[in-house]
Amino acid sequence: MEQLITVKGLNKVFSTPGGSFQVLKDIDFSLNKGEMTALMGPSGVGKSTLLHILGTLDRPSSGEVLYSGENVFGLSSDELSEFRNRTVGFVFQFHHLMPEFNAMENAMMPALISGLSHEEARGKAEHLLEAVGLSERLRHKPGQLSGGEQQRVAVARALMLDPAVVLADEPTGNLDTQTGEDLLSLLLDLNKTGISFIIVTHNDSLAGQCGRTVSMKDGRII
Repeated sequence: MEQLITVKGLNKVFSTPGGSFQVLKDIDFSLNKGEMTALMGPSGVGKSTLLHILGTLDRPSSGEVLYSGENVFGLSSDELSEFRNRTVGFVFQFHHLMPEFNAMENAMMPALISGLSHEEARGKAEHLLEAVGLSERLRHKPGQLSGGEQQRVAVARALMLDPAVVLADEPTGNLDTQTGEDLLSLLLDLNKTGISFIIVTHNDSLAGQCGRTVSMKDGRII
């Protein structure tokens, strides 16, 4: 299978008033196109830091992150922002929806930022919100939606620009068991359409349904 993401010798060091702290240590990792991988390990081992670097929200201290063979951290800041918006979708434990906007408007936001017309963005958002089961909730603001519904809006938003990969950080961690299972079922269905996923989770059941599980300990992949 063709590799989408390749990580080579990745290290991340944070500086603090008391000295430096190495969070990631010599990470080597790859993700194939269409693959769904669970990233597991105890709290504090660097899973979220790794996800943020894979999504180019943070930069490594050393090492390379290649997307289809291109070292993305060789891009300028503007090029990197454009790459991120075009290639990566994000779903977090807390959905980060904007409370003053309704579900449709929240889902549309990445497309509007990227320059799509309002009409194009609205049409695509409506299609995606239908696909995640929210066709009756388009005009509802986040405060009028359940936790599971808010997370589905976040999934629709993540898919607006047809990303090559979706990075999800504990997407079911703030949901009850049944709602979490419903969301996982949705992600599995989306994966069947060819979207790659990396999902940080503590949920063994969720990880068991992914194609591969990668475990971390003390800043390393084990």
